[in-house]
Amino acid sequence: MLRFARTLRKDPTPPERALWQRLRRRQLAGFKFRRQHSVGPYICDFACLEASVVVELDGSQHVEQSNYDTRRDAFLRARGFRVLRFWNNDVLVRTEVVLETIYEALRRPEMDGRFD
Repeated sequence: MLRFARTLRKDPTPPERALWQRLRRRQLAGFKFRRQHSVGPYICDFACLEASVVVELDGSQHVEQSNYDTRRDAFLRARGFRVLRFWNNDVLVRTEVVLETIYEALRRPEMDGRFD
C-alpha cells in the first residue's frame, strides 16, 4: 500500500497537481495536508489529519464506481473523517470555489459531501 501511494505521489493527475500547489506548505489557513495518504485499505487524494478532512478528486470513472465510493466514504466517516469530493474539471476551472469549500470544511466540522 505504501509503495502504491508513493507511486501515485510521483505521478499526479493535472487536477491533483494543481490542487496540491495550493494546499501544500500549510497555504490554506495554516492547515497541513498530506497527499496520497493511506487510511485503512484506502489511499486518499488529500488528507488533513488535524481537521479530519479528506479531499477526493473525481474523474469520469467515478460515475461508474459510485457504489465503491459510497462504501469508501462510509469507511472514512466511521473513522471520523469528513469527506469532500470534487470533480477534476472543477478543480481546474473553479479553483477558488473549491479552495473556499475546503476552507469552510476545515472551519466547520458539520460540513460534508460532494461539491457540485
